[in-house]
Amino acid sequence: MRFQPIYDIAQLCSAKGIKDVVVCPGSRSAPLVLGFTRHPDIQCRVISDERSAGFIAIGMAQASQETIALISTSGTAAFNFAPAIAEAFYQNTPLVVFTADRPKEYIDQKDGQTIHQTNIFGHHVKKSFELPQEYEHEDSKWHINRLVNEAINIACEFPAGPVHINAPFREPLYSEGGNFQYTKNIRVIKKSRKNFTSGIPTEDLAKLAKHKKILVVCGQQQRDNKLLNALDHFSKVYSLPVVGDITSNIHTLSNAILHGDSFLAECGESVKESLKPDLLITLGNSVLSKNLKQFLRKYRAIEHWHLQESGYVADTFQQLSTHISVHPVVFFEAFNVKIESTDFDHQKRENYLRLWEAEENRTKKSMERFFTQENTSHFHLTKRILLNLPGPCSLHLANSMSVRYANFVGLSADHKDVEVFCNRGTSGIDGCISTCMGHGFKKNHLHILLTGDMALFYDRNAFWHSYAYPNLRIVLLNDHGGGIF
Repeated sequence: MRFQPIYDIAQLCSAKGIKDVVVCPGSRSAPLVLGFTRHPDIQCRVISDERSAGFIAIGMAQASQETIALISTSGTAAFNFAPAIAEAFYQNTPLVVFTADRPKEYIDQKDGQTIHQTNIFGHHVKKSFELPQEYEHEDSKWHINRLVNEAINIACEFPAGPVHINAPFREPLYSEGGNFQYTKNIRVIKKSRKNFTSGIPTEDLAKLAKHKKILVVCGQQQRDNKLLNALDHFSKVYSLPVVGDITSNIHTLSNAILHGDSFLAECGESVKESLKPDLLITLGNSVLSKNLKQFLRKYRAIEHWHLQESGYVADTFQQLSTHISVHPVVFFEAFNVKIESTDFDHQKRENYLRLWEAEENRTKKSMERFFTQENTSHFHLTKRILLNLPGPCSLHLANSMSVRYANFVGLSADHKDVEVFCNRGTSGIDGCISTCMGHGFKKNHLHILLTGDMALFYDRNAFWHSYAYPNLRIVLLNDHGGGIF
Protein backbone atom coordinates (compact mmCIF):
# COMPACT_ATOMS: atom_id res chain seq x y z
CA MET A 1 0.00 0.00 0.00
CA ARG A 2 1.46 3.34 -1.14
CA PHE A 3 0.79 5.34 2.03
CA GLN A 4 1.69 2.59 4.49
CA PRO A 5 4.78 4.47 5.81
CA ILE A 6 2.57 7.53 6.39
CA TYR A 7 -0.14 5.57 8.19
CA ASP A 8 2.59 4.06 10.36
CA ILE A 9 3.57 7.52 11.60
CA ALA A 10 0.55 7.33 13.89
CA GLN A 11 1.71 3.94 15.15
CA LEU A 12 5.15 5.36 15.87
CA CYS A 13 3.74 8.44 17.63
CA SER A 14 1.61 6.22 19.83
CA ALA A 15 4.59 4.00 20.66
CA LYS A 16 6.53 7.12 21.71
CA GLY A 17 3.78 8.31 24.05
CA ILE A 18 1.72 10.73 21.96
CA LYS A 19 -1.94 10.25 22.86
CA ASP A 20 -3.61 13.41 21.52
CA VAL A 21 -3.70 15.01 18.09
CA VAL A 22 -5.34 18.26 17.02
CA VAL A 23 -6.50 17.96 13.40
CA CYS A 24 -7.38 20.87 11.11
CA PRO A 25 -9.56 20.37 7.99
CA GLY A 26 -8.21 19.87 4.48
CA SER A 27 -7.83 17.21 1.83
CA ARG A 28 -4.06 17.25 1.24
CA SER A 29 -3.43 15.95 4.76
CA ALA A 30 -5.77 12.96 4.26
CA PRO A 31 -3.06 10.25 4.52
CA LEU A 32 -1.89 11.62 7.86
CA VAL A 33 -5.41 12.17 9.16
CA LEU A 34 -6.50 8.64 8.25
CA GLY A 35 -3.51 7.20 10.06
CA PHE A 36 -4.18 9.13 13.26
CA THR A 37 -7.98 9.07 13.40
CA ARG A 38 -8.15 5.29 12.98
CA HIS A 39 -5.53 4.54 15.60
CA PRO A 40 -7.17 2.97 18.68
CA ASP A 41 -4.82 4.59 21.20
CA ILE A 42 -4.90 8.15 19.89
CA GLN A 43 -7.63 10.72 20.47
CA CYS A 44 -8.11 13.24 17.69
CA ARG A 45 -9.92 16.55 18.04
CA VAL A 46 -10.94 18.48 14.92
CA ILE A 47 -10.48 22.25 15.21
CA SER A 48 -11.36 24.32 12.14
CA ASP A 49 -9.22 27.41 12.77
CA GLU A 50 -5.50 26.60 12.61
CA ARG A 51 -4.50 29.57 14.75
CA SER A 52 -6.87 28.48 17.51
CA ALA A 53 -5.88 24.83 17.06
CA GLY A 54 -2.25 25.62 17.73
CA PHE A 55 -3.02 27.31 21.04
CA ILE A 56 -5.43 24.56 22.05
CA ALA A 57 -2.55 22.13 21.52
CA ILE A 58 -0.35 24.29 23.77
CA GLY A 59 -2.95 24.17 26.53
CA MET A 60 -3.30 20.41 26.21
CA ALA A 61 0.47 19.94 26.37
CA GLN A 62 0.83 22.17 29.42
CA ALA A 63 -2.03 20.52 31.30
CA SER A 64 -1.00 16.94 30.52
CA GLN A 65 2.78 17.51 30.58
CA GLU A 66 2.85 15.44 27.38
CA THR A 67 3.69 16.03 23.72
CA ILE A 68 0.76 16.93 21.45
CA ALA A 69 0.66 16.54 17.65
CA LEU A 70 -0.87 19.02 15.19
CA ILE A 71 -1.92 18.41 11.57
CA SER A 72 -2.75 20.95 8.88
CA THR A 73 -3.37 20.83 5.17
CA SER A 74 -1.10 22.61 2.68
CA GLY A 75 -0.60 26.27 1.85
CA THR A 76 -1.68 29.20 4.00
CA ALA A 77 -3.29 26.80 6.48
CA ALA A 78 0.19 25.87 7.67
CA PHE A 79 1.13 29.54 8.14
CA ASN A 80 -1.76 30.00 10.55
CA PHE A 81 0.00 27.76 13.08
CA ALA A 82 2.82 30.32 13.33
CA PRO A 83 1.68 32.41 16.35
CA ALA A 84 1.10 29.32 18.47
CA ILE A 85 4.38 27.75 17.39
CA ALA A 86 6.28 30.90 18.39
CA GLU A 87 4.52 30.83 21.77
CA ALA A 88 5.33 27.14 22.24
CA PHE A 89 8.96 27.78 21.32
CA TYR A 90 9.43 30.43 24.00
CA GLN A 91 7.40 28.55 26.61
CA ASN A 92 9.25 25.27 25.95
CA THR A 93 6.03 23.43 25.11
CA PRO A 94 6.50 20.16 23.17
CA LEU A 95 4.52 20.02 19.91
CA VAL A 96 5.00 17.85 16.83
CA VAL A 97 3.60 19.87 13.92
CA PHE A 98 2.73 18.02 10.70
CA THR A 99 1.99 20.13 7.61
CA ALA A 100 0.81 18.42 4.45
CA ASP A 101 2.37 19.79 1.27
CA ARG A 102 1.95 19.65 -2.52
CA PRO A 103 4.54 18.07 -4.82
CA LYS A 104 7.63 20.27 -4.97
CA GLU A 105 7.61 20.68 -8.74
CA TYR A 106 4.39 22.72 -8.49
CA ILE A 107 5.88 25.44 -6.27
CA ASP A 108 5.83 28.88 -7.98
CA GLN A 109 3.73 27.47 -10.84
CA LYS A 110 0.55 29.30 -9.80
CA ASP A 111 -1.02 26.13 -8.47
CA GLY A 112 -3.57 26.48 -5.66
CA GLN A 113 -2.45 26.29 -2.03
CA THR A 114 1.13 25.62 -3.09
CA ILE A 115 3.71 27.74 -1.29
CA HIS A 116 7.22 27.36 0.11
CA GLN A 117 6.64 25.20 3.19
CA THR A 118 10.12 23.86 3.85
CA ASN A 119 11.38 25.56 7.03
CA ILE A 120 8.21 27.64 7.02
CA PHE A 121 8.46 28.39 10.76
CA GLY A 122 12.08 29.49 10.60
CA HIS A 123 13.89 29.80 13.91
CA HIS A 124 10.74 29.29 15.98
CA VAL A 125 10.96 25.50 15.94
CA LYS A 126 13.73 23.40 17.43
CA LYS A 127 14.18 21.68 14.07
CA SER A 128 12.39 21.25 10.73
CA PHE A 129 12.12 18.00 8.82
CA GLU A 130 11.10 17.20 5.25
CA LEU A 131 9.66 13.78 4.45
CA PRO A 132 10.48 12.22 1.06
CA GLN A 133 7.85 12.49 -1.69
CA GLU A 134 8.10 8.86 -2.72
CA TYR A 135 7.57 5.97 -0.31
CA GLU A 136 7.92 2.81 -2.37
CA HIS A 137 11.64 2.25 -1.85
CA GLU A 138 12.67 0.56 1.39
CA ASP A 139 15.19 3.32 2.06
CA SER A 140 12.38 5.89 1.93
CA LYS A 141 10.37 3.92 4.49
CA TRP A 142 13.43 3.71 6.73
CA HIS A 143 14.05 7.44 6.22
CA ILE A 144 10.50 8.42 7.25
CA ASN A 145 10.67 6.30 10.38
CA ARG A 146 14.06 7.72 11.33
CA LEU A 147 13.02 11.36 10.79
CA VAL A 148 9.83 11.07 12.84
CA ASN A 149 11.71 9.28 15.64
CA GLU A 150 14.27 12.07 15.70
CA ALA A 151 11.64 14.81 15.59
CA ILE A 152 9.73 13.47 18.60
CA ASN A 153 12.94 12.96 20.57
CA ILE A 154 13.98 16.56 19.91
CA ALA A 155 10.54 17.93 20.83
CA CYS A 156 10.65 16.15 24.19
CA GLU A 157 14.26 16.71 25.23
CA PHE A 158 15.04 19.62 27.54
CA PRO A 159 14.32 22.38 26.83
CA ALA A 160 11.18 21.06 25.16
CA GLY A 161 9.62 22.82 22.19
CA PRO A 162 7.91 22.50 18.81
CA VAL A 163 9.30 20.61 15.83
CA HIS A 164 8.00 20.75 12.26
CA ILE A 165 7.54 17.84 9.87
CA ASN A 166 6.57 18.81 6.31
CA ALA A 167 5.00 15.98 4.31
CA PRO A 168 4.46 16.39 0.53
CA PHE A 169 1.75 14.11 -0.92
CA ARG A 170 0.81 13.28 -4.49
CA GLU A 171 -2.72 12.45 -5.58
CA PRO A 172 -4.61 10.20 -5.28
CA LEU A 173 -4.69 10.87 -1.55
CA TYR A 174 -6.87 7.90 -0.64
CA SER A 175 -5.81 4.31 -1.14
CA GLU A 176 -8.06 1.93 -3.02
CA GLY A 177 -10.35 0.03 -0.71
CA GLY A 178 -9.64 2.40 2.14
CA ASN A 179 -8.57 -0.29 4.61
CA PHE A 180 -5.08 -0.71 6.03
CA GLN A 181 -3.24 -2.29 8.93
CA TYR A 182 -0.53 -0.71 11.04
CA THR A 183 2.90 -2.28 10.89
CA LYS A 184 3.53 -4.40 13.96
CA ASN A 185 6.75 -4.05 15.95
CA ILE A 186 7.47 -0.65 14.48
CA ARG A 187 10.97 0.63 15.12
CA VAL A 188 11.22 3.05 18.06
CA ILE A 189 14.46 4.96 18.59
CA LYS A 190 14.72 5.86 22.26
CA LYS A 191 16.74 8.68 23.73
CA SER A 192 18.14 8.26 27.22
CA ARG A 193 17.40 11.03 29.69
CA LYS A 194 20.40 12.71 31.27
CA ASN A 195 20.40 12.25 35.02
CA PHE A 196 21.73 15.20 36.97
CA THR A 197 23.40 14.21 40.22
CA SER A 198 22.97 16.03 43.48
CA GLY A 199 26.68 16.75 43.77
CA ILE A 200 27.21 20.51 43.95
CA PRO A 201 30.88 21.53 43.64
CA THR A 202 32.51 22.72 46.86
CA GLU A 203 33.60 25.94 45.16
CA ASP A 204 29.94 26.83 44.49
CA LEU A 205 29.16 26.36 48.17
CA ALA A 206 32.10 28.61 49.04
CA LYS A 207 30.85 31.28 46.62
CA LEU A 208 27.37 31.08 48.09
CA ALA A 209 28.78 31.41 51.62
CA LYS A 210 30.74 34.58 50.88
CA HIS A 211 27.72 36.55 49.60
CA LYS A 212 25.58 38.31 52.19
CA LYS A 213 22.85 39.63 49.88
CA ILE A 214 21.43 36.74 47.89
CA LEU A 215 18.31 37.19 45.76
CA VAL A 216 16.35 34.44 44.00
CA VAL A 217 14.18 35.51 41.04
CA CYS A 218 11.67 33.11 39.49
CA GLY A 219 10.40 33.62 35.96
CA GLN A 220 7.26 32.06 34.52
CA GLN A 221 6.92 28.40 35.43
CA GLN A 222 4.27 25.79 36.06
CA ARG A 223 3.65 24.81 39.65
CA ASP A 224 6.06 22.12 40.80
CA ASN A 225 5.43 21.07 44.40
CA LYS A 226 8.82 19.41 44.71
CA LEU A 227 10.54 22.60 43.57
CA LEU A 228 8.40 24.74 45.87
CA ASN A 229 9.26 22.59 48.88
CA ALA A 230 13.00 22.65 48.12
CA LEU A 231 13.03 26.40 47.39
CA ASP A 232 10.94 27.21 50.46
CA HIS A 233 13.32 25.27 52.70
CA PHE A 234 16.36 26.87 51.02
CA SER A 235 15.00 30.41 51.42
CA LYS A 236 14.10 29.90 55.09
CA VAL A 237 17.33 28.21 56.11
CA TYR A 238 19.43 30.74 54.22
CA SER A 239 17.23 33.77 55.01
CA LEU A 240 16.81 35.11 51.51
CA PRO A 241 13.97 36.69 49.51
CA VAL A 242 12.38 34.96 46.51
CA VAL A 243 10.95 37.43 43.99
CA GLY A 244 8.39 36.48 41.37
CA ASP A 245 5.33 37.48 39.37
CA ILE A 246 1.89 35.93 39.52
CA THR A 247 2.98 33.69 36.62
CA SER A 248 5.88 32.31 38.69
CA ASN A 249 3.45 30.27 40.83
CA ILE A 250 5.46 30.87 44.02
CA HIS A 251 2.67 32.50 46.04
CA THR A 252 2.76 29.74 48.69
CA LEU A 253 6.43 30.33 49.63
CA SER A 254 7.22 31.74 53.08
CA ASN A 255 9.70 34.36 51.81
CA ALA A 256 7.91 35.21 48.56
CA ILE A 257 8.10 38.83 47.38
CA LEU A 258 5.12 39.19 45.05
CA HIS A 259 4.67 42.97 44.70
CA GLY A 260 8.13 43.94 43.54
CA ASP A 261 6.74 45.39 40.34
CA SER A 262 4.74 47.91 42.39
CA PHE A 263 7.31 49.09 44.92
CA LEU A 264 10.27 49.08 42.52
CA ALA A 265 8.33 51.58 40.40
CA GLU A 266 8.16 54.16 43.19
CA CYS A 267 10.95 53.59 45.73
CA GLY A 268 13.95 55.93 45.73
CA GLU A 269 17.53 55.36 44.66
CA SER A 270 18.76 54.77 48.21
CA VAL A 271 16.19 52.02 48.75
CA LYS A 272 17.05 50.39 45.44
CA GLU A 273 20.73 50.52 46.34
CA SER A 274 19.97 48.68 49.59
CA LEU A 275 17.96 46.05 47.67
CA LYS A 276 20.80 45.43 45.22
CA PRO A 277 21.95 41.78 45.44
CA ASP A 278 25.49 40.45 45.63
CA LEU A 279 24.43 37.11 44.16
CA LEU A 280 21.44 36.77 41.84
CA ILE A 281 20.05 33.25 41.34
CA THR A 282 17.41 32.88 38.61
CA LEU A 283 15.22 30.08 37.29
CA GLY A 284 12.20 29.74 35.03
CA ASN A 285 11.24 31.53 31.82
CA SER A 286 10.33 35.15 31.13
CA VAL A 287 9.78 37.76 33.85
CA LEU A 288 6.56 39.75 33.63
CA SER A 289 7.66 42.78 35.67
CA LYS A 290 9.29 45.51 33.61
CA ASN A 291 10.29 47.35 36.79
CA LEU A 292 12.10 44.30 38.16
CA LYS A 293 14.00 43.85 34.90
CA GLN A 294 15.03 47.51 34.85
CA PHE A 295 16.09 47.36 38.51
CA LEU A 296 18.31 44.31 38.03
CA ARG A 297 19.86 45.71 34.86
CA LYS A 298 20.83 48.93 36.62
CA TYR A 299 21.76 47.58 40.06
CA ARG A 300 23.87 44.65 38.99
CA ALA A 301 24.91 41.77 41.19
CA ILE A 302 28.51 40.65 41.58
CA GLU A 303 27.49 37.25 40.24
CA HIS A 304 24.42 35.95 38.42
CA TRP A 305 23.73 32.20 38.38
CA HIS A 306 20.98 30.78 36.18
CA LEU A 307 19.70 27.28 36.95
CA GLN A 308 18.70 25.30 33.87
CA GLU A 309 19.43 21.73 32.85
CA SER A 310 20.61 22.56 29.33
CA GLY A 311 19.87 24.61 26.25
CA TYR A 312 20.11 28.29 25.37
CA VAL A 313 20.14 30.66 28.36
CA ALA A 314 18.94 34.24 27.88
CA ASP A 315 20.94 37.04 29.51
CA THR A 316 17.77 38.93 30.45
CA PHE A 317 19.38 41.07 33.16
CA GLN A 318 22.63 41.72 31.22
CA GLN A 319 24.89 40.27 33.91
CA LEU A 320 24.86 36.47 33.52
CA SER A 321 28.09 35.02 34.91
CA THR A 322 27.37 31.30 35.37
CA HIS A 323 24.95 28.85 33.78
CA ILE A 324 24.59 25.97 36.26
CA SER A 325 23.44 22.97 34.23
CA VAL A 326 21.20 21.39 36.82
CA HIS A 327 17.49 21.08 37.54
CA PRO A 328 16.59 23.71 40.16
CA VAL A 329 15.16 21.02 42.47
CA VAL A 330 18.50 19.20 42.48
CA PHE A 331 20.35 22.47 43.15
CA PHE A 332 18.24 23.56 46.10
CA GLU A 333 18.00 20.11 47.66
CA ALA A 334 21.77 19.66 47.45
CA PHE A 335 22.48 23.06 48.97
CA ASN A 336 19.91 22.44 51.70
CA VAL A 337 21.94 19.44 52.89
CA LYS A 338 25.22 21.37 52.80
CA ILE A 339 23.79 24.49 54.39
CA GLU A 340 22.42 22.57 57.36
CA SER A 341 25.79 20.94 57.94
CA THR A 342 27.75 24.21 57.68
CA ASP A 343 28.06 27.03 60.18
CA PHE A 344 27.04 30.23 58.40
CA ASP A 345 26.55 33.66 59.94
CA HIS A 346 23.01 34.50 58.85
CA GLN A 347 22.67 37.95 60.40
CA LYS A 348 23.51 40.00 57.31
CA ARG A 349 21.38 37.75 55.12
CA GLU A 350 18.45 38.17 57.49
CA ASN A 351 18.91 41.94 57.32
CA TYR A 352 18.77 41.78 53.51
CA LEU A 353 15.61 39.68 53.63
CA ARG A 354 14.04 42.19 56.02
CA LEU A 355 14.70 45.02 53.57
CA TRP A 356 12.72 43.27 50.85
CA GLU A 357 10.00 42.25 53.31
CA ALA A 358 9.68 45.84 54.55
CA GLU A 359 8.98 47.10 51.02
CA GLU A 360 6.60 44.19 50.41
CA ASN A 361 4.65 44.88 53.62
CA ARG A 362 4.54 48.62 52.98
CA THR A 363 3.07 47.96 49.54
CA LYS A 364 0.50 45.52 50.94
CA LYS A 365 -0.70 48.11 53.46
CA SER A 366 -0.94 50.74 50.76
CA MET A 367 -2.96 48.34 48.63
CA GLU A 368 -5.27 47.56 51.55
CA ARG A 369 -6.08 51.27 51.87
CA PHE A 370 -6.62 51.49 48.12
CA PHE A 371 -8.99 48.53 48.04
CA THR A 372 -11.09 49.68 51.00
CA GLN A 373 -12.46 52.44 48.77
CA GLU A 374 -15.64 51.48 46.95
CA ASN A 375 -14.82 51.37 43.29
CA THR A 376 -15.61 49.43 40.14
CA SER A 377 -12.20 49.82 38.53
CA HIS A 378 -10.61 46.82 36.89
CA PHE A 379 -8.18 46.62 39.80
CA HIS A 380 -11.06 46.30 42.27
CA LEU A 381 -12.90 43.81 40.09
CA THR A 382 -9.77 41.72 39.71
CA LYS A 383 -9.26 41.80 43.47
CA ARG A 384 -12.77 40.43 44.06
CA ILE A 385 -12.28 37.73 41.45
CA LEU A 386 -8.98 36.54 42.91
CA LEU A 387 -10.33 36.59 46.47
CA ASN A 388 -13.17 34.28 45.47
CA LEU A 389 -11.25 31.76 43.39
CA PRO A 390 -12.40 28.22 44.22
CA GLY A 391 -9.84 25.48 44.63
CA PRO A 392 -8.54 23.54 42.96
CA CYS A 393 -8.59 25.58 39.76
CA SER A 394 -6.37 26.98 37.05
CA LEU A 395 -6.37 30.75 36.59
CA HIS A 396 -5.70 31.79 32.99
CA LEU A 397 -4.78 35.40 32.30
CA ALA A 398 -5.10 37.08 28.92
CA ASN A 399 -2.60 39.59 27.57
CA SER A 400 -1.98 42.44 28.08
CA MET A 401 -3.77 44.31 30.90
CA SER A 402 -5.56 41.33 32.46
CA VAL A 403 -2.31 39.68 33.52
CA ARG A 404 -1.00 43.03 34.82
CA TYR A 405 -4.14 43.67 36.88
CA ALA A 406 -3.80 40.21 38.38
CA ASN A 407 -0.08 40.67 39.00
CA PHE A 408 -0.78 43.95 40.81
CA VAL A 409 -3.36 42.28 43.08
CA GLY A 410 -1.47 39.01 43.45
CA LEU A 411 -2.29 35.69 45.06
CA SER A 412 -1.47 34.59 48.60
CA ALA A 413 -0.53 31.41 50.44
CA ASP A 414 -4.27 30.77 50.84
CA HIS A 415 -4.42 30.03 47.11
CA LYS A 416 -2.48 26.79 47.50
CA ASP A 417 -4.74 24.99 45.00
CA VAL A 418 -4.54 27.68 42.30
CA GLU A 419 -2.10 27.48 39.38
CA VAL A 420 -1.62 30.43 37.03
CA PHE A 421 -1.12 30.31 33.26
CA CYS A 422 -0.61 33.01 30.64
CA ASN A 423 0.77 33.14 27.10
CA ARG A 424 3.91 35.05 28.12
CA GLY A 425 6.24 33.24 25.74
CA THR A 426 5.64 35.97 23.19
CA SER A 427 2.99 37.90 25.19
CA GLY A 428 0.66 38.22 22.20
CA ILE A 429 -3.06 38.91 22.20
CA ASP A 430 -3.83 35.73 20.28
CA GLY A 431 -4.79 32.36 21.69
CA CYS A 432 -5.81 33.27 25.24
CA ILE A 433 -9.15 31.45 25.13
CA SER A 434 -7.78 28.60 23.02
CA THR A 435 -4.94 27.84 25.44
CA CYS A 436 -7.42 27.80 28.32
CA MET A 437 -9.71 25.55 26.28
CA GLY A 438 -6.86 23.12 25.67
CA HIS A 439 -6.20 22.93 29.40
CA GLY A 440 -9.86 22.16 29.97
CA PHE A 441 -9.74 19.25 27.54
CA LYS A 442 -7.01 17.56 29.60
CA LYS A 443 -7.77 18.58 33.21
CA ASN A 444 -11.25 18.20 34.67
CA HIS A 445 -11.04 20.84 37.38
CA LEU A 446 -12.28 24.40 36.92
CA HIS A 447 -10.47 26.71 34.49
CA ILE A 448 -11.12 30.44 34.92
CA LEU A 449 -10.04 32.92 32.24
CA LEU A 450 -9.73 36.62 33.03
CA THR A 451 -9.66 38.56 29.77
CA GLY A 452 -10.26 41.93 28.18
CA ASP A 453 -12.80 42.37 25.41
CA MET A 454 -10.26 42.76 22.59
CA ALA A 455 -8.42 39.55 23.51
CA LEU A 456 -11.77 37.75 23.79
CA PHE A 457 -13.02 38.84 20.38
CA TYR A 458 -9.65 38.19 18.77
CA ASP A 459 -9.74 34.53 19.80
CA ARG A 460 -13.46 33.80 19.57
CA ASN A 461 -12.84 31.00 17.07
CA ALA A 462 -11.73 29.00 20.10
CA PHE A 463 -15.44 28.15 20.44
CA TRP A 464 -15.75 26.99 16.83
CA HIS A 465 -15.92 23.26 17.50
CA SER A 466 -18.37 20.67 18.81
CA TYR A 467 -16.59 19.69 22.05
CA ALA A 468 -18.12 20.40 25.44
CA TYR A 469 -16.28 22.63 27.92
CA PRO A 470 -18.32 22.50 31.17
CA ASN A 471 -15.27 23.32 33.30
CA LEU A 472 -14.50 26.67 31.60
CA ARG A 473 -15.50 30.04 33.08
CA ILE A 474 -14.70 33.36 31.41
CA VAL A 475 -14.64 36.67 33.28
CA LEU A 476 -14.72 39.57 30.83
CA LEU A 477 -13.32 42.99 31.71
CA ASN A 478 -15.23 44.92 29.08
CA ASP A 479 -13.97 48.43 28.42
CA HIS A 480 -15.26 48.51 24.84
CA GLY A 481 -11.82 48.43 23.26
CA GLY A 482 -10.50 51.31 25.36
CA GLY A 483 -7.76 49.35 27.12
CA ILE A 484 -4.79 47.34 25.93
CA PHE A 485 -6.50 44.07 24.97
